[in-house]
Amino acid sequence: MECHKTQEILRVLDEEYGTSKEGFFYGADWQLLVAIMLSAQSTDKQVDEVLPGLWKRFPDLRSVADADISEIEDQIKSVGLYKNKAANMKKCCTQILEEFGGKVPMDLEKVVTLAGVGRKTGTLFLADAYGIPGVTVDTHVFRISHRIGWAEGNTPVKVEQELMKVLPEEHWNRINFQLIYLGRSICTARKARCGECPIARWCEKRL
Repeated sequence: MECHKTQEILRVLDEEYGTSKEGFFYGADWQLLVAIMLSAQSTDKQVDEVLPGLWKRFPDLRSVADADISEIEDQIKSVGLYKNKAANMKKCCTQILEEFGGKVPMDLEKVVTLAGVGRKTGTLFLADAYGIPGVTVDTHVFRISHRIGWAEGNTPVKVEQELMKVLPEEHWNRINFQLIYLGRSICTARKARCGECPIARWCEKRL
């Protein structure tokens, strides 16, 4: 895709969806990581509703590490896949304490060694917590990037690498939530409603 088309798409996405999003309710870095972990296959609204009670019950890493998994499950049972997430949450907090001195590492390769943290979660955490530039590729970013001609890769990692070449670095952190908003409301997996899409004029799929 020509550079000026990419710039136009990015300009419209900034206008439509903004350049920053409201974050989860948290105080410490590990709490943000847990919130992002909980958001997988769940809505932000579901996660936001459990966080105040979760942090009240588990105010620090040690309280999570020492808790019975059933206690954690009780706090997050309204969130999708809560049993698996509760187990990962306990193990992750234990690892942060025992392996990283109580501080979530600022390096992606180290972050992804934590239980329940994949490349997508790790990249998003580093962007939100520390402002470290990175492209987070979820199903919406993967799908739309192919449709508008930004990427051809058949894995999230390949698409991530392609987008880091196509997009200016200052857009890396926000392209995820912008394309999520677009993908949920207009450019869905089931049907692309091109007549309503703000970037349809530059879309290769439509052409």
